[in-house]
Amino acid sequence: MLLSFVVPAYNEEAYLGACLESILDQTRGLEHLTEIIVVNNASTDRTREIALSYPRVRLVDELRKGLPYARQAGFVASTGSLIANVDADSRLTPGWVDKVLTTFRSHEADEGRQLVSLSGPLVYYDLTPRQSRLVNVFYGIAWLTYATNKYILRVGSMVQGGNFVLSRAALEAIGGYDTSITFYGEDTDIARRLHAVGKVLFTFDLKMLSSARRLKHEGMLTIAFRYGLNYFWTTFFKRPFTHEHIDIREPELNQQFEA
Repeated sequence: MLLSFVVPAYNEEAYLGACLESILDQTRGLEHLTEIIVVNNASTDRTREIALSYPRVRLVDELRKGLPYARQAGFVASTGSLIANVDADSRLTPGWVDKVLTTFRSHEADEGRQLVSLSGPLVYYDLTPRQSRLVNVFYGIAWLTYATNKYILRVGSMVQGGNFVLSRAALEAIGGYDTSITFYGEDTDIARRLHAVGKVLFTFDLKMLSSARRLKHEGMLTIAFRYGLNYFWTTFFKRPFTHEHIDIREPELNQQFEA
């Protein structure tokens, strides 16, 4: 079982290093089981240079700007039976790799529907305690919605963008990522289509540290509404409601958040 890390990166010079270091720390001694791919997605800063400075990191250039394009390019370049999608502003929590490998191995002997996706929540390391509690409330509501859709309505499931691992065989079976989706709904679309071919598991035991820069820039209630609306729309209508998004990875915004 080879675990391929795919890290999409557009203008991520301020965050990419910490992300890669967290992956390298947890895969030390597992070089024969893991690979790390950074997808330079039309960056105009030092993202490409930083990626190339790390050992064991393979760089892929994708000139078509957009998260689904970057995920697809990384998937095509990868060789693993498991594809770990980690955003460039995120960091693995302790034991993340072990949890992923153990969980997939424990489901190998399952009869019937095989485990095709494992995902968990983001823990924002740069929020106030009050803001973190609000995020926890949002995740509680999201989990109830996920459970209703998955077990009662049977219309889909849930993965958290930037913290999800997919079976290569299952991703090939559904035709890869939908590159017609620009941003919102891309993770819900994957969860919906994967649900049709196997078991999609969301667990609070698989946490990922991440930056809250989008929440800070657009506002927590605004983001909660947009993600909720697009989760609903993509699950039931098979397309996102929102087709535009603010690009917080522009160089001037990256400098603002870094400061």
